Amino acid sequence: MPSQPARSRVTLTDISSRAWEHPADRGALVALRKLKGFDAVLKALSGLVSERAVRLELLGSAIRVDERQFGTIHRLLTEVCTVLDAERVPELFVTANPVPGAVTIGMDKPVIVLNSGLVDLLDEEELSFVVGHELGHALSGHAVYQTLLQRLVRLSAVLTAVPVGGLGIRLIMAALMEWSRKAELSADRAGLLATQDPAVAFRTHMKLASGGHLEDLDQTSFFDQGREYDDAGDVRDSVLKMLMIEARSHPFAVVRANELRRWVDSGDYTAVLGGGYARRGDDDSTSAGEAAREAAQSYAETFRQTQDTLGRLVHDAAGFVGSVVGWIDQNLRRPS
Repeated sequence: MPSQPARSRVTLTDISSRAWEHPADRGALVALRKLKGFDAVLKALSGLVSERAVRLELLGSAIRVDERQFGTIHRLLTEVCTVLDAERVPELFVTANPVPGAVTIGMDKPVIVLNSGLVDLLDEEELSFVVGHELGHALSGHAVYQTLLQRLVRLSAVLTAVPVGGLGIRLIMAALMEWSRKAELSADRAGLLATQDPAVAFRTHMKLASGGHLEDLDQTSFFDQGREYDDAGDVRDSVLKMLMIEARSHPFAVVRANELRRWVDSGDYTAVLGGGYARRGDDDSTSAGEAAREAAQSYAETFRQTQDTLGRLVHDAAGFVGSVVGWIDQNLRRPS
C-alpha cells in the first residue's frame, strides 16, 4: 500500500445518507425508519451477546486500527469520516484473510472489518473508496436488514422441509437479496463521495474483478464488457442472469462499476459535490410514499432503458397490458 499525498476534498457538511442511497434502497430504508421501534426489535433479535461476542473475537484475533497500528488506514478512516461528516468514527479492524473483502457489522456501534488481502491489493486512494463504501453502509443503517436477512438464511434451512413455508421464505429472501444488492450500489456512491475521484472507484472495481494486474487492463474494454453483460440479447441469457444473482448479496464487480458510472453521468454526483444534497435535519420529514414512488420509477426506468431481451419483453408486455386495460376502460365500462 504505497503512501500518496493527501488530496483536497469537499466536506459534505450535514449530508444525509439519502444523498447517496439508490432509489430502491432508499425507499425501503425510509419506510423502515418510519416504523418506530422496528430497529429495536431487530436489535433484540440480534442480541447484545452476539454483537459483543463478535467484537471480542475481533479484539482477540484481528488488529484494531489506530494511530500506531495501520496508521495510514487510520488516517484514511479519519479523512473519510470528515468528508461524509460522520458524527462518530467507527472502529476498524484488519483481519488475516487473503481473500479481498470488507464488511460492516454491528447495529448499535458499527464496526468495519478489512481483510488483509484487500489491504495488500489496493493503494491508499482505493482503500479510501472501500472505507467510504463501508462507512456508507454504517451511516445508512444497512445492518438492520442485513441482520434480518441472516436470520432468514438460518430459518430457511428449517423451513425448506415445509413446501409452502419454504417457498414463502425463498420469496422473502429473494426480495431481501435484491435489497442487499441495491444497498451495495448505495455504498459505492458513498465511497465515491468520500474519495471524490471516479477514476479511483472504477480502478478499485477493476482490481477486485481481476485480482490486481491493473497494468494488463483497459478501462474502455472493461466498461464495454459491462455493457455486453447488461445488453445480453437472448432470453436464455436473461433467465440465467436472474438465476445467478438470486442468492447473491452483492452485484458483480463489472456491473457495479457500470452502475456507478451511470450515476456519475446522470449529473447527480456533481450536484452533491456542489452542495445540492439531502440534509440529515430533514430526514424525519421525508415521505415514505415519495421514496416508494422513486423506487418504482427507478425500476421502471431500468426496464425502459435496458437492451436486455427479457427487460424489453417485460416492458413491452406491461405497455401492451396497459393499452388493453385503457381500451376496455374507455369502451366497455358501464357508465356509473
